Amino acid sequence: MISQLANLNWVSVSLAFVVYFLLGALWFTLLFTKQYKISLGRENETLQNNAPIFIVGPALCSLVITIVSAVLIYALNIRHLADALEFAIVIGIGYLFANTVNIAINPNIPRPILYGIITGTYHLLGIVIVSIILITMK
Repeated sequence: MISQLANLNWVSVSLAFVVYFLLGALWFTLLFTKQYKISLGRENETLQNNAPIFIVGPALCSLVITIVSAVLIYALNIRHLADALEFAIVIGIGYLFANTVNIAINPNIPRPILYGIITGTYHLLGIVIVSIILITMK
């Protein structure tokens, strides 16, 4: 599968990554700020999320998810939009959403289900968009 790296359309990978990363920025700082703070038990606080790790970390994770998704799409020879959507739903729910909820279920997150829904839904929508971009530009 790693050999697929040479076959990737890196323009589509780059575009998909940027869209996924920007979706996250909008998701957590504009669209669902209040709900996200509530899930963390910090609804009356200003989140201290402007340190480089809170920008670079999610960017790197989004990039890895995008590249791995592209490798899988190419290795599985996914060519049609319907198949890309099916891929995104399976990966999105089976790995991204489920893993997000699993990470949230710990004593440090006071509302783990809410956190899992907010963050997991972001990743699910993100992987759908990534898959659409990758397959459309394949």
